[in-house]
Amino acid sequence: MVRNFKRKTNRGYTSGDVIMCAVKDVKINNISIRSAAKNHGINSRTLARYCKKIIITNPSHGSIADLIDKIENPTSLNVIGYKSRLILPEKVEKELVTYLLRAADIYFGLTPTEVKKLAFQLAIKNNMKVPNSWVVKEQAGKDWFTGFIKRHSNISIRQSEATSLSRATSFNKQNVASFFSNLQHCMQKYSFSPNDIWNMDETAVTTVQQPKKVIAKKGLKQVGAITSAERGTLVTLACTINAIGNSIPPFFIFPRKNFKDHFLISAPTGSAGDANPSGWMKEENFVKYLKHFVGNTKCTKEKPCLLLLDNHETHLSIEGLDLAKNNGIVMLTFPPHCTYKLQP
Repeated sequence: MVRNFKRKTNRGYTSGDVIMCAVKDVKINNISIRSAAKNHGINSRTLARYCKKIIITNPSHGSIADLIDKIENPTSLNVIGYKSRLILPEKVEKELVTYLLRAADIYFGLTPTEVKKLAFQLAIKNNMKVPNSWVVKEQAGKDWFTGFIKRHSNISIRQSEATSLSRATSFNKQNVASFFSNLQHCMQKYSFSPNDIWNMDETAVTTVQQPKKVIAKKGLKQVGAITSAERGTLVTLACTINAIGNSIPPFFIFPRKNFKDHFLISAPTGSAGDANPSGWMKEENFVKYLKHFVGNTKCTKEKPCLLLLDNHETHLSIEGLDLAKNNGIVMLTFPPHCTYKLQP
């Protein structure tokens, strides 16, 4: 699909006034479709389609005068012809727009790449037919995204501020007030008790201790210290605690391709874990964390829990959002670069 198509000729184009005159000749003056099409210079099949669709669109036209009013009304021509086939149905696109606007309001604005990945996940989840290029890249294409932005005038691509400037300016009255407004809305809607309000934070721990200074012979250029490895690796640890001080067992993410049960030997009782090559939290790891959270808090739709967490793109997968929705997890994120100030 060409993103910015411009007609180069008028071939196959007929003005609305000419088409309405031809339709009147057929429906009012009882002229045959072929004759009316020839008189007005229109393709006969095109005229037949217009006549048929006007009747289908306006089945209860009543008298001939009413039919004339319908035909003379330019809005009746808007339903003529065929729309371009959309990969995501109009209803699904509207739901996606609503989600994007809501995400932006709670400091979770998605980048174009994240939107394309989300669109692909939506299509796969709903068993929709997608182009092969979507499957290969696991995200929607540039043409779809450009058309999506054009179809919905209430969204646009906005340039975000540099991180250093954001960190210096994000903690302000407006952002903090907006966060507490969202928090108040959640509290009023669900009436959470203190033991149902949870805060999750991720931290990195190293597998190798930092060698300290030691006393050695003067003049030595290098002094070794015994550690478990020459270079340490980071393990992500997700800790969760509620408003009355109770906590659930930690969730570990190991820098390995596959997770093995022996990774958790000597870990606190009830701990769970997962693995990925980077050792950082990713979308699939967050889904497993949510299952770990549900298993320990026993939250349900009838007894929901509030989960406060930082603003990160890994919390945005369709599977994760559905899991939270189906198990009564209400997630509220802190504004960007404000966790160090607002986190309990």
